[in-house]
Amino acid sequence: MTTTNYSKLARRELLAMIGKYLIANTLEENIDRIPFEMHPRYRSGMRCCVRKERAIVKYRTMAFLGYNTYDETNEVTPLSEYTRMAKNRVEKTNVHLTVVDEACTSCVQNKYVVTNLCRGCVARSCIYACPQKAISVTDKAWINPDDCTNCGLCLKACPFHAIIYQPVPCEDVCPVDALSKDENGIEVIDPEKCIYCGSCMDICPFGAIMEKSDMVHIFQNLHQNKKMVAMVAPSVAGQFQTGLGRVITAIKKLGFAEVIEVAEGAGITTKNEAAEFTERILENGEPFMTTSCCPAYANLVELHIPELKPFVSHTKSPMSYTADIVKERFGHDALTVAIVPCVAKRSEAHRDKNTDFVMSVEELSSLFVAAEIDVMDCEETPLNPAINRDSRLFPMSSGVVNSIKNKLADSSKFTPALVDGINKKAIRELRKFVKSGCPGNIIEVMSCEGGCVNGCLNINSPKAAARQIQKQSQ
Repeated sequence: MTTTNYSKLARRELLAMIGKYLIANTLEENIDRIPFEMHPRYRSGMRCCVRKERAIVKYRTMAFLGYNTYDETNEVTPLSEYTRMAKNRVEKTNVHLTVVDEACTSCVQNKYVVTNLCRGCVARSCIYACPQKAISVTDKAWINPDDCTNCGLCLKACPFHAIIYQPVPCEDVCPVDALSKDENGIEVIDPEKCIYCGSCMDICPFGAIMEKSDMVHIFQNLHQNKKMVAMVAPSVAGQFQTGLGRVITAIKKLGFAEVIEVAEGAGITTKNEAAEFTERILENGEPFMTTSCCPAYANLVELHIPELKPFVSHTKSPMSYTADIVKERFGHDALTVAIVPCVAKRSEAHRDKNTDFVMSVEELSSLFVAAEIDVMDCEETPLNPAINRDSRLFPMSSGVVNSIKNKLADSSKFTPALVDGINKKAIRELRKFVKSGCPGNIIEVMSCEGGCVNGCLNINSPKAAARQIQKQSQ
């Protein structure tokens, strides 16, 4: 998933600007200026006019304050007022993505389009192929969107390849059909279907889909000198061009009292999942068991494949075990902040009583920019020597099952299989496992292809991140 484009750079620029004011504890006083600072009157933008650019920045900022765009009831309410309300907000929402309507109007619904390659040929193959009679030809063919059912037969019939498939990107990548357009042509995310895999947010070419952030509350507690403990996911080790020890030092410079590796919790996950595999598969003869670490997969099973629930491991995720460790080690008054690679971890944190807040890798890197912290210049904090290599390799494909295998006294009957990335094909395979069996007796399921190193909120390419983690884990 992790690629760099202008839309993501603009999001990170906004994050850094918000972060600068959060660090200085002056967000409320300065937030109304942010749209104007990012888009001064004569700065050229990607969209039609500076006013639209500013409106989009406003609603993106609302997401960072923890609001949906549809929470707005009065268009003249300033961002400073939303900031005040955000600071006083107590309840937590289980809706973690929002669509910025000002940015979302450009993707057409009709998926098959005739290009200028059409020669208006005599054969009219497209007309005869169309069962709905949706195509007419003058100088070139034209598809009536009101009649087209998107069957694609015209594309196959055209000898010039003049008809193309033009998807709505976010709808096309969603594995559970959670997105659709409303009467105004704006995408709507159905919270009853969404598994928070983040694919839609990652692919949207207009940056219209945003995650809702905990940044305001994190810094509110930091400024109140609360004991804040950062829990660093293993995938973070691959995101900066240096060792994890320097990243931990940089995180402490932001004001965190303690930093703990989630890899420590991964060791507990491995131990418990190995014991569970032994009991359920080897002793009780159950046909197979799937891992349970990926929250997007947990959401998928809960919402869309309930028949798979009996086969999912009962073991908690590394993040959850690490949060338990923090509360036990530093006291229940310590507040936990999970630093994570994806949106789905926000949904897991909402369910986990000991995970208080979530910060994405993208947010973390933007805060380093805002605070003028050069990670490369930071001292190397010694890593916990009790954490083994397997636990630090959890964020890569096969990392979980390899860790479990190495924990077993006898791995001769351990036959792992992988579901590497959740898409519609993978969902069909998972359903088939329940009915017809599967190729292994333990299935590792990761929402992101390649594992957590490919999370939608990372900043490094997954291949580079994987190489870096492997090098640091030697």
